[in-house]
Amino acid sequence: MIMRRTVFAAALALVMVAAGSAASAAPRDGEPLDAPTLNKVRSQFGKLMELANKHDLKSLHEMFWQSPSALLVAKSAIPSEGNWAGVWGNEAIDQKLHDIAAAGPAILQPDISKLKVVGLTEDLAESYAPVTITVSYAGQDGTPKPFLMIINWIKVGKGWKVATEVILPVPPVPAAKDQAGV
Repeated sequence: MIMRRTVFAAALALVMVAAGSAASAAPRDGEPLDAPTLNKVRSQFGKLMELANKHDLKSLHEMFWQSPSALLVAKSAIPSEGNWAGVWGNEAIDQKLHDIAAAGPAILQPDISKLKVVGLTEDLAESYAPVTITVSYAGQDGTPKPFLMIINWIKVGKGWKVATEVILPVPPVPAAKDQAGV
């Protein structure tokens, strides 16, 4: 009887461990992507930051979805576009990244502790991270400034590519008003 209970307990423990492992890898309720897939996207985000800091334009090109629908939203150097604008398609994205790199050093420092990656569908993911960017492009003076980087990733084959990258400046905090109203 003791042997039977021991075998039952061992079998139950094995089933619970297996279930726990499967649960940690499986998508959570409402999540279309499992943890290993989300980690792949996190890794791609890190690779994107590394390549941007190296100004490796050829490898950055490969990180983007090869489509006329690929989008990069960034600072504009063309007054008629406004201060920030979107560029569509790989040729325009390549040119924008070339222009930014040619303007001088560009350093992206993401706050990885605040990087969030979520699945939108089985083939789409989104990442969000605050990023400090130092750049001298389009009138920027090379002073590190806070931005938000929002990227939509699309699954292409077995990998993940940047479909949309939106870089938004974080406006300065308004000066506090004097409590006395002066």
